Amino acid sequence: MQTSIIEKFSNTPEGLEADAILRSCVHCGFCTANCPTYQIRYDEPNSPRGRIYLIKQVLEGHTPTKKTQEHLDRCLHCLACETSCPSGVRYRRLVDIGNYLVEQAIPRPMKQRLTRLALRLLLPHPVILKPVLRLGQLTRAFLPAMIRAKVPPYQKPAAWPEPIQENDCNHRRKMLVLEGCVQSAATPNTNAITARILDRLGIHLIKATGAGCCGAVSYHLSAKEEAMEYMRNNIDAWWPHIEEGAEAIVVTASGCGVTVKEYGEILAQDSRYAKKAARISELAKDISEVLTAEDLESLETAQAPCNVAFHSPCTLHNGQNITGKVEYILERAGFTLTPVTDNHQCCGSAGTYSILQPEISQKLLDKKLTALEDTRPDVIATANIGCQLHMQTKASIPVKHWIELLDPQVPNN
Repeated sequence: MQTSIIEKFSNTPEGLEADAILRSCVHCGFCTANCPTYQIRYDEPNSPRGRIYLIKQVLEGHTPTKKTQEHLDRCLHCLACETSCPSGVRYRRLVDIGNYLVEQAIPRPMKQRLTRLALRLLLPHPVILKPVLRLGQLTRAFLPAMIRAKVPPYQKPAAWPEPIQENDCNHRRKMLVLEGCVQSAATPNTNAITARILDRLGIHLIKATGAGCCGAVSYHLSAKEEAMEYMRNNIDAWWPHIEEGAEAIVVTASGCGVTVKEYGEILAQDSRYAKKAARISELAKDISEVLTAEDLESLETAQAPCNVAFHSPCTLHNGQNITGKVEYILERAGFTLTPVTDNHQCCGSAGTYSILQPEISQKLLDKKLTALEDTRPDVIATANIGCQLHMQTKASIPVKHWIELLDPQVPNN
């Protein structure tokens, strides 16, 4: 694609990157076939190709409008377009750049500004989110149906393994864990069970003091500088452990995993953090990547065998290019995976999307649950907290993080 980026952008790192991405796009339209919003609305501006053209216009000096912002807002960031693109267009980076530029140019209505600010103030901070969530759980029966559906049931925190002794030769291996923000408040058992499983494999999982939100919430709400501060904070918290030999940063929420694996790109222009950020991205591993690299012969589960419908989040198979690993682990553990029609399709969660774009989100959720529940599984499993909470709002069967099914202590009843 030919471009004519104006001087205002052409000499900036973002402008140079966007120009290279735009030139790689041949406007073929293969991306539209897999785009969830295009499949619902069937209009060009709500497709990846249409959004690419809108961003190109902005970079070439055309004044963006509220319609430009609206079409970019409707993007789920599911990255299905990337996996179907024959030219390898880095759409994720282009849409992040486009969102940020349009956000600076178009003032949002007060209601939108307050909603987005509230999400940035609440979701990344477990110290605030946990009591708010607990209050909602205690008063759940009295809440309006629409709000009640979004309040997950209370989950009593599971125990982490006992602290290891320094001379324990079976636990010389150490890995860090991203505790996360929403997951640590809504489903704290996910990481606790992960720690217990890795403990049985001789790996000590470390919760680094001071680490917090990965930065994804702020980053995808175009609060770029705020997001990078979360990232720098995590790097500072993790770095001493990395210097002491931590092998990996284990991430159990695939949405966070995508972001941590992109720290190197996002902070590439930061002279103080660029090298460390690149190293962090190299060390970041989804829990499925960690387990498939280990000898699982000794790993037994207390769960009773059952039929599982696995929802592979977009951030796992599109964002991280991880396919088949979770399925392999579950089948090896004795679970039967039921077939799921169009399992590559997005569930509509997409971080804060289900709150900011409820109409499209709910249509995608209905389609996804119909496909998952069609073969009558006993449980729906997924790999991302956002998908898990979103599907729980309407699912007729339990929805769990897949790692819960491998819990060596708690039977599945």
